[in-house]
Amino acid sequence: MMKENIMFEHKHPFSLIDLWSEQLQREAESEEDEEEKDDVLIAKQDFKCLCSRCGEEINWYHRYYYSCCHCSDYSVHKFCAELPKRLEDVCEVGHTLHFIQSHHWMDEWNCKDDWNCKICGRYHKCGDLCYRCNRCYFYFDVNCGTKVLQKNVIHHPIHKHPLSCISKQLLDKCDACGKEHKGNFYHCSICLWSKMIHSDCAFLPQKLQIQDTTNDVFSHIHHLTLAYSFPLDDQNSKNWPGCRVCRNGFRDQSNLWMYKCEKCRYYTHLDCATSGDEPFLSILKSPGTSSKNYKDDEHVDLLHLPFPDPSYSILKHLFSMEKGLSTLEISNKITYKAQGIIHQHPLILEDITIPTSSRKKSISYHDPMKRIQLLCDVCVRPIMSGPIYVCADEVEEHCNFVLHEWCSRLPTELRDHFHHPHPLILHSKTPGDKFFGVFKCDICALPCNGFAYCCEECEYHIDVKCAFIPKEITHASHPNHLLSRVNCTGEDKRCSMCWGDMNGLIFSCHTCDNFRVHSNCALLIPETTTHKCDKHPMKLSYFPIENHKSDYFCEICEQEFDPELAFYHCRECMQSIHTACAPSILRYETHTTTEWFYDHRNAIHKFVNVKFGGTYENTEVHPHPLSFVQGIEDDGECSGHDCDYRDLQYRMIFKCLDCKFVLHYECCESMSSRYI
Repeated sequence: MMKENIMFEHKHPFSLIDLWSEQLQREAESEEDEEEKDDVLIAKQDFKCLCSRCGEEINWYHRYYYSCCHCSDYSVHKFCAELPKRLEDVCEVGHTLHFIQSHHWMDEWNCKDDWNCKICGRYHKCGDLCYRCNRCYFYFDVNCGTKVLQKNVIHHPIHKHPLSCISKQLLDKCDACGKEHKGNFYHCSICLWSKMIHSDCAFLPQKLQIQDTTNDVFSHIHHLTLAYSFPLDDQNSKNWPGCRVCRNGFRDQSNLWMYKCEKCRYYTHLDCATSGDEPFLSILKSPGTSSKNYKDDEHVDLLHLPFPDPSYSILKHLFSMEKGLSTLEISNKITYKAQGIIHQHPLILEDITIPTSSRKKSISYHDPMKRIQLLCDVCVRPIMSGPIYVCADEVEEHCNFVLHEWCSRLPTELRDHFHHPHPLILHSKTPGDKFFGVFKCDICALPCNGFAYCCEECEYHIDVKCAFIPKEITHASHPNHLLSRVNCTGEDKRCSMCWGDMNGLIFSCHTCDNFRVHSNCALLIPETTTHKCDKHPMKLSYFPIENHKSDYFCEICEQEFDPELAFYHCRECMQSIHTACAPSILRYETHTTTEWFYDHRNAIHKFVNVKFGGTYENTEVHPHPLSFVQGIEDDGECSGHDCDYRDLQYRMIFKCLDCKFVLHYECCESMSSRYI
């Protein structure tokens, strides 16, 4: 639409431009590609030019402006173009003010000086537009004129009416970000809408790339969309997500603005998304700042977690001689002494991939894809490569003792341990009356039947993994920050990987108050894993997957899980599994139910430190041998007469393979103690 002579200071006609028109038209076309809509909106919202009347910026939120049909550099806000030629009752004595160019009254005074607005004090050159009273010589600039008349308006998607800029600067709380600001605020002067929006928030972009506004500290493949609330019901349906920048939640900020990508469940606070761009919005950028909080030369042997795959462990890291394997003699000779290892039979150091092995009984390495399980009897971690120690006693082929070569180097005694004041002695079976060699570790609280370091005086037992928890680590879930081992005593804090309660030894970041992780989550959850449910390696993820907005379900246990917590995911097949279900390679039913661990949120398999197998023989309990296994649904109910919890699924059980007799581990232990 063209208008002639609407501004006295400019002789050319003007066209009225609507910055929203193309966007509204595209939104009405349902077949329009969503990404194309975003591109159009971004192009429009990036539009900026200066108003030739007030000198202020014209942008997408102003929506309407006039553009000269002949001059490419002459544009005016719609409200500036439509200012009245005179104002009544504005000055203190009620005189009329005229809208003029300042050189008119400068000529009257025979003066060509520059001038300052009587309201805001802004500097102006001779010839700039102003409102002036010819009787009392009161004058002010166009910008103040629009505010006095409440004509300085923006069109914002948050409200149906135009929002007017309050004429005076205020120190008040902004209803968009929830913070206190000083400056110009926008409000609705038409209805009773009570919100006050600070100008910095009012002009935030509808779409942004977070890498552009955080100086590449954080990044995301999609544009983030400005949202004007995050209702509690929506937060609940998304498992109460946290901000991807600061990790804090949105529960107490459900009515505040935020940025989000619904395609990927990516959510950030306003200030977090714009921390590198807006001077009034500055935060400590954590986790994962671009600069380290430690020096490499001061931490030469620092352990970087997670381990690459299940074959790695803290013991391999400390005691493996992989660098010297080429000189290691592997000749299938009987070795009667493996350092520190207590076993009743001789041990052979061999590589089972060498076809010259003299063993009559074949051994296969641990392979989840083939459902082959081979666990070390010392650390109960998978054996996926050689060399290894195996039992030389093949009489009746009844001994399947096997261990990593590096586990043979474990020290027989630990002194000055970080968790216990007395010397700790290495035992193949915990001393005392631990039934079937199963004990509860005094550090991680998990059941274990591997080797243990013990203090008999204090009846203190820890598994060999917990005996060597490092003092400091780094972890990919919190890059570039040093995590230190601390003893947490029931504080109201949560693990950043599993959201479980913090109690016992954990790793904590001293730079970021809101990041801490269980020692088990850090040391026992590798970066990649393989499982029969997927032909590809699955990678550990700490956040929802990009381009995956639907709910997440574990392929093994088929339960829904929270993608804000650590889980494994295959990008090729778009399949996911719990970290706790990953070790369940033999049966789909041997996962650990979510009722088990860490306040119904389990990251570690309940029996990750238990090597099932072997038989228990006691004719007083049952005439047939009982196999030590993990219970599944088909096992039915416990045969113990005094059992209070009959269900066997997800429990350690003893099962008769000849009949249907089956007992909980605790019931078998109780019955056995009666016949000692």
